[in-house]
Amino acid sequence: MKLKNHYIIVLIILSVWGGCISPPDDFPTIPDISFNNMEFVQASGADSLIITLNFRDAEGDLGLNARDLFPPFNELNYLTDDEGNFITYSNRPDDAPSFNNRDWVIFPLINNVEIEDTLWVSENEDYYNIFVKFFIKRGGNYTEFKWSDPPYFTTFNGRFPRMLEEERGRAIEGNIRYSMLSLGWNSIFRTDTLRLELQVQDRALNRSNVVTTPDFTLAQIER
Repeated sequence: MKLKNHYIIVLIILSVWGGCISPPDDFPTIPDISFNNMEFVQASGADSLIITLNFRDAEGDLGLNARDLFPPFNELNYLTDDEGNFITYSNRPDDAPSFNNRDWVIFPLINNVEIEDTLWVSENEDYYNIFVKFFIKRGGNYTEFKWSDPPYFTTFNGRFPRMLEEERGRAIEGNIRYSMLSLGWNSIFRTDTLRLELQVQDRALNRSNVVTTPDFTLAQIER
C-alpha cells in the first residue's frame, strides 16, 4: 500500500493467570496500559525509538498474527462508486487525492484475483492493535505531527502478535517493548520537544486507555 521509512519490532514479556491461580480482582475487560520506559538508540543504519508499556487484560485477547487479515482486521478498504464499482485512478472523482502510496494501490490482489489497475483505498484502523500519535511542543503548545500527511504518507501504528494462541480467555499482564526504526528521527525532530500518545486494542476491538509519555528530546532519552 505504501512505502514506509520505518520498521517496527515488538518484544513482549508475559505473565498468564490460569489454572488454580486466580488473577487479581481488578483485571479489566478493556485493556489497561501504563507508561514504563522510553529510549532512543542510534545505530549505523536505522535508529530506534523504543517505548515500553505495562499492560493488563482479563481475557488475554491481545495481539494479531499474520493470518488475522480478514474483516475486521483487513488492512484496506477499497472505495467504490454509487454503482459499487472500484474507483480507479483514471476515473477518479474531483475530490479524490492525487497519487500517493497511501491512498492508491497498484494492481492489488482482491479475493486472490489481481486487479490490473490503480484503486483508491482507505486504511482500516482495526488492522492495527497499537496506535501512536506524535506531538511537538512549541511555545508551550502541542501540535500533532501527522505522519499520514505529505511528504511521508505513512504511520507508526503497528501490530503485535497474539499473546495467547488458544481462544480460551485467561488474564494476562506484562510489558510490550515497541521499537520504531527509522532513518529520519534526527533529521526530522532534531532538538524538538516531543511527547507521544499510545493505545492498544484487543481482538474484540476494545481500545485501552490513552497513555501519554513525558516530554522528551531525542538527546534526553538517548541510550
